[in-house]
Amino acid sequence: MSELPEDLRYTQDHEWAREIGPQRIRVGLTDYAQQQLGEVVFVHQKDEGTEVAAGDVLGEVESVKVASDIYAPVAGRIVAVNSELADDPELVNTDPYDEGWLMDLELTGSESATAVLAGLLDAQAYATLIAG
Repeated sequence: MSELPEDLRYTQDHEWAREIGPQRIRVGLTDYAQQQLGEVVFVHQKDEGTEVAAGDVLGEVESVKVASDIYAPVAGRIVAVNSELADDPELVNTDPYDEGWLMDLELTGSESATAVLAGLLDAQAYATLIAG
């Protein structure tokens, strides 16, 4: 079974989201997603300052097997990207919930990060999703 931190929220597209401030969310790929992808060899991320709607493509992860889009779990503006992934994309495989994070989004609406994340899957619901 994939590792599923209880403090995160999850999407049906296998991204995770963590509140890191009142209006800021960190995004990454789940352990399950990285296992399905295999060895990640390249990560492309949209530029800081880019505004995205929930469900928009944030970038792409390429593995030795396949390329897969990364989707925004919430609407916001990209305020930071994990530049370490340019030289070390396999961090997505080795540490998907910490060092392998993808980007930070600042929410564009008036709702708090807590309220916005409440609309995503909790760990138990995501576990049910990936169990099939």
